[in-house]
Amino acid sequence: MPTDLRNRLFEELDSLVLIDPHTHIDALSPASRDLSEILGYHYYTELAHSAGLPRQQIEAPGITPREKVGLLLNNLEPIQNTIQYSWLIEMCRKFFGFEGKIINGSNWESIYDAAQAKMDEPDWSEQVLKQSGIEAVFLTNDFDDSLEGFDTSVYIPCLRTDDLVFHLAKPAVRERLEICTNISLESLGALTQSLEHLFTHFTRENAKACAISLPPWFIPREIHFGEAEKALVQIQSHGEQAAPEHKETMACWVFWKLTELCDEFRLPFDLMIGVNRSVYPGGVYQGMDLYDSRVSLIQYADLFNAFPAVKFPVSVLASVTNQELASYSWIFPNVITNGHWWYSNTPTFIEHDTAARLEAVPQTKQIGYYSDMYKLEFALPKFAMYKRILAKVLAERYVIDRDWSEERAIDFGKRILRGNIETIFNL
Repeated sequence: MPTDLRNRLFEELDSLVLIDPHTHIDALSPASRDLSEILGYHYYTELAHSAGLPRQQIEAPGITPREKVGLLLNNLEPIQNTIQYSWLIEMCRKFFGFEGKIINGSNWESIYDAAQAKMDEPDWSEQVLKQSGIEAVFLTNDFDDSLEGFDTSVYIPCLRTDDLVFHLAKPAVRERLEICTNISLESLGALTQSLEHLFTHFTRENAKACAISLPPWFIPREIHFGEAEKALVQIQSHGEQAAPEHKETMACWVFWKLTELCDEFRLPFDLMIGVNRSVYPGGVYQGMDLYDSRVSLIQYADLFNAFPAVKFPVSVLASVTNQELASYSWIFPNVITNGHWWYSNTPTFIEHDTAARLEAVPQTKQIGYYSDMYKLEFALPKFAMYKRILAKVLAERYVIDRDWSEERAIDFGKRILRGNIETIFNL
């Protein structure tokens, strides 16, 4: 029976110890300290807000963790249909001994107390990693992160570059860069030296990737030195009031320089493409941004052609763009399909997009999934969701439709889940 087949494949995939190649984990506080840090994840706050809970209540000054959990759990009935609610139930069952199907006003306090007892244990982070089958997680590190105080073989640094590319006009960003590199940004040459310093620092501390989130309007292009130098002078003189064309020129120059450094230091450059920031300014924290289907990878064709030795794991936000991504990865050796991100991270979209990638893209060029989590507890339900979908696709489209053996399908799935992460990121 197909269901039995899917279950067998899932069990095999679920036994694999994984590396999570993209998270927002704080390595100094990786697991949740109380249940409010799970319920405070923007998926829950933005859905609760969308269903009618006022932002002013969700983000009320002085609200205690227990009060916030009670507020949210008493107002989550409208989202019980969502996959995000299923993640919550699975976490409470696996980690805190919950045996029910719904959390509401009648039982949330006992769950809160059970969760608190577990989270107070000194090795809680290690417990979560082990129970989740996670060996290591990639971080998202600000460029001025000292990368001190944690095991970089478990919490692997990744240089996040959004501020460098898009916010260099802000005096505070330039000041941070000068302080962490001890280089005064008095010239374009000095800026180049400071960026080189960052890559030296990060790679010395076991960084395995560079990453950036890119808006739909951005088109990477190479900027001549003289043009970039003029733009930097304007930015130093006028800051955020500099003309848009100077800020765009600087963004393109910095982005291209970062890519050159990825080439030099042999770091993959994760591109997360298509986010429009602050579309809904009235939203809750981290619940203001949306994707834009007008984005096209043709905007990145010059980049992919210019840097054939740089690996570009690419994340997109819509199935229409996924088809384009699969096509680019089909012919560009350096373009890699990467995860199912944000608004595409729901089972229906994941199944469609996964099947398309598996059928069209060389098996060595696919990173199946990353959690994008802020707290470790989310790795378990998110990866379980993906593994169930992957098992379904492998069962139906490979074992049944194409007469693959179960062993062959399992090996394929394990490559997608872990093997490619090891080779692409040089682990």
